[in-house]
Amino acid sequence: MDKTTPKKRKDRTAMPCQPANVRSHNFDEVALGYTLENALDEASRCLHCKKPLCVEGCPVCVPIPEFIKAVKEQNLEEAYRLLKTANALPAVCGRVCPQENQCEGRCILGRKGEPVAIGRLERFVADTHIAKSACEQQTGTNACSTRVQGLSVACVGSGPSSLSCAGYCASHGLKVHIYEALHEPGGVLVYGIPSFRLPKDVVHSEVSALQELGVEVHLNCVAGRTVQISELLQKHDAVFIGVGAGLPKFLGVPGENLVGVFSANEYLTRINLGRAYKFPEYDTPAFHGKIVTVFGAGNVAMDAARTALRMGAEEVHVCYRRTRAEMPARHEEVEHAEEEGVIFDMLVNPLSFKGDANQRLESVVLQRMELGEPDESGRRRPVAVQGSEFEMKTDLAIVALGTRSNPILLEATEDLEKNKWGYIVVNEETCETSIPNVYAGGDIVTGAATVILAAGAGRRAGMSICERLLGAK
Repeated sequence: MDKTTPKKRKDRTAMPCQPANVRSHNFDEVALGYTLENALDEASRCLHCKKPLCVEGCPVCVPIPEFIKAVKEQNLEEAYRLLKTANALPAVCGRVCPQENQCEGRCILGRKGEPVAIGRLERFVADTHIAKSACEQQTGTNACSTRVQGLSVACVGSGPSSLSCAGYCASHGLKVHIYEALHEPGGVLVYGIPSFRLPKDVVHSEVSALQELGVEVHLNCVAGRTVQISELLQKHDAVFIGVGAGLPKFLGVPGENLVGVFSANEYLTRINLGRAYKFPEYDTPAFHGKIVTVFGAGNVAMDAARTALRMGAEEVHVCYRRTRAEMPARHEEVEHAEEEGVIFDMLVNPLSFKGDANQRLESVVLQRMELGEPDESGRRRPVAVQGSEFEMKTDLAIVALGTRSNPILLEATEDLEKNKWGYIVVNEETCETSIPNVYAGGDIVTGAATVILAAGAGRRAGMSICERLLGAK
């Protein structure tokens, strides 16, 4: 080979997966995870840049080159410690975060090829390294503080932001109480994300570690109804609000109240939290459809479509008013859905739903669209094609158009400042709200975002709480 010939870079190490024809009929995890050999191969691709852009692309600034170097040296304990310095939930984030738009999106190898599989390596480390203690699982070190008597924190909600805040506070010696509205902790990680993408035992492991640190979990506590923020302030020295943004958006078209039309939130909660996929072990009511239509093109839409397949649907359609290129879902999720048999109907928009005499869904009326000039999002605006209406049979429709802030807690807490979109206003550095000693983070502040952003906000709030109550940084 001529000395001037550039050296060919190794290809990105493929992720082992269940075959599509097998996984479409079960709820086991699709991606099987790297072996040690896979991880070492992928770690060897890292260039260890002097100015790593991947770290800039990470919302919580994980020391990526350092943890990958530790993987390369087979020092998984050190790799785990490095991950935990910034990310409280690496096993979760390694599975569900959109790395292609964050750390991997900035990787220099991605300019002329495929970026380093940072998320897959993160998952490998988190899954492979077994923490020796609950403190290590939460912080990456066994050096947890002794309990500070008389000081306590309330975390409202049990999603990624609350879990991160609770873990940080508990590891610094504060007594933490989590108040969860549903009958199982984990928030959106449990009720929103299907087990084939995020196994329930991964979330349960994080919760169990918190409980080993002395965190108490109170279930069936609806903030704003069964418990008020003012009451929590009387019992605790600080309160963190991490209730997410779970109020679904709907289409606003005729027939949306027919039997068989669901929000993605309700559909996925029925299946995931109720274990409807384990019938008859769990006798949870589940609405089964033969021809399922999902409206939306984000990750939640992919989750709903792939879940419907696994629940026995004969046909599953994803309807989107733009093209494949504008779909906001992760590329991997779209590819997996397509491999499993999901049908993508692009450039269509729903006009109405039609039902039978018993008000059960029978069909949806769609209109074809074309792309016009870009709108405020930067994407080309969909424009209706006149006279292009057509009807498509469907007996289960799932609306996955995003969420808004849940008003229950916010309306019940008058002194809590909100922005024009209905989300809580906080100090960006401390996460403190307009109410002293009340903090907030995650989707209830930012609107629907990524798990790692929510976890980062929870950790930042935990640091602020500890600094105020303990003088610790």
